Amino acid sequence: MEVDVYNMDGQKVRTVELPAAIFEAPINVDLMHQAYVRQMANRRLGTHNTKTRSEVSGGGRKPWRQKGTGRARQGSTRAPQWVGGGRVHTPKPRDYTLDMPRKMRRAALRSALSVKAAGNEIVLVDQLSLPEPKTRLMAKALNNLVGDASALILIPEKNAETELVVRSTNNIPYAKTLLANYLNIRDLLGYDKVIMPLQAIDVLVSYLG
Repeated sequence: MEVDVYNMDGQKVRTVELPAAIFEAPINVDLMHQAYVRQMANRRLGTHNTKTRSEVSGGGRKPWRQKGTGRARQGSTRAPQWVGGGRVHTPKPRDYTLDMPRKMRRAALRSALSVKAAGNEIVLVDQLSLPEPKTRLMAKALNNLVGDASALILIPEKNAETELVVRSTNNIPYAKTLLANYLNIRDLLGYDKVIMPLQAIDVLVSYLG
């Protein structure tokens, strides 16, 4: 698959061929869904907690005598049917972590990248750089590259040059920067376009190829 390479002004400079092993992999929707569900589940803290009738304070005295009042028998004002009583079948602290083999996770990423490539949603740039850390400059570059679409910007590595790009993107709500070796299924599927410099392809090949 051949893809055009642009500069930061949105001008085509050349054409390169994407690695077929990553960008033309078999598309497995079920595998991508499993990877997405796993990532979302692993983000949950699981610290939610509610009190049962044994944990709510009070209720030690029987509200009224067992018989003779004409009312239903009650043993505690902290029973579930009482206002202020304990709760039944409500959340308790738990671990939501899901496991998924590394080969399956990487296959899901290859599948998602192939979907993006097939939909012309991969935008390659020859060099990702800015003269100074200005949101205005980054917004202009994004407009030249993807128009008004949201964009995930892959950073090949941390250095002084890419730091300017990261700082310039932080205040743009429809764009996000991410290290290429931290690529994940949620971010990949959550943005309309994926912008990556040519160096980022080498990073992807190093662990996905």
